[in-house]
Amino acid sequence: MIRYKQLQHQFVQYIPQGLAPGVLYISMEYGTAAHSCCCGCGEPVVTPFTPTDWKMSYDGETVSLSPSIGNWALACRSHYVIDHGCVLEAGSWTDKQVATERRRDRAAKARHYDAASAPEAAAPPKPASAPQTENAGLLSRIRGWTVRLRS
Repeated sequence: MIRYKQLQHQFVQYIPQGLAPGVLYISMEYGTAAHSCCCGCGEPVVTPFTPTDWKMSYDGETVSLSPSIGNWALACRSHYVIDHGCVLEAGSWTDKQVATERRRDRAAKARHYDAASAPEAAAPPKPASAPQTENAGLLSRIRGWTVRLRS
């Protein structure tokens, strides 16, 4: 059962430690969003924006996330979609469906990140003075948290 049917979005630099119910916090700098589970259980839900995780769209007034959010590792096992700020309850999944999706997700990540790390002959060399990304470690940790949350 979904308790929060609407989410107000807040663009923030940092995701706060205490997530207010009914608020979707979005950090574009860190490429992630977080909210308190829409079922009302209060568990934090982190949705990183990556080629193999979630996509966020903003139409100037509302935010949508895709694909759906399946909280299979939480006791509530809630499953919903955030579409234009509205929370739409999605059907529950069996353990077999969850296991199949986790395998698909791991395979998609392996394909994407293996391809991304493969050297390309046609790629131009990076300048020696290219700045290092300060936030690379944080993004790596967020990806790790998400994998563990979805496991």
